Amino acid sequence: MNNKPAEWAMKAALVAGLLLPAPALADDKATLERALAAAIATFEAALPHLDTSEFGVDVAAYRDALTLGRFSSGHWGGTVSVATVIRDGATGSCGRFAAFVRIPPENGSVSLVLCPQFFADGADALRELTVLHEMVHVVAGGDECRAMAFAARVQQAADGRFTPVGAYWSANGCEESAFRLPG
Repeated sequence: MNNKPAEWAMKAALVAGLLLPAPALADDKATLERALAAAIATFEAALPHLDTSEFGVDVAAYRDALTLGRFSSGHWGGTVSVATVIRDGATGSCGRFAAFVRIPPENGSVSLVLCPQFFADGADALRELTVLHEMVHVVAGGDECRAMAFAARVQQAADGRFTPVGAYWSANGCEESAFRLPG
């Protein structure tokens, strides 16, 4: 297993420190570190069961993005880094989502924006799923159905089950997409 996740989490927390007051930052840093650790553990458990590409997602690039915060992108071209930004207000896209990414990359970087909902008490499973899902957007673009199918595939491969996402799947019209949830 790669030992760089803590370094990436520290960089993410540093960016967050520029945006949040100190008391909120300490709690959010710890929550972010737990979410990243959970997502990485799930992905690493799934990795032996994944092909080199799943749903058009380059699995090696995804792993690098998730564990290192940077990856070589066949989708975007060149090396891309992940910059984590923590928002303290539920305005704009944060009014609707727990997290989102700003794509395509600007100056070789994709911003993973974490919203107040991401840090809600009792949402550990949502945080793990959100990280797994959003990293698909980081690596492979904005298709919601691809991102949810990949995240569900990773969870299923890791421990034989995945977070129920039927309402989200339907709301995004994924039944009509080329992607499928694990059966």
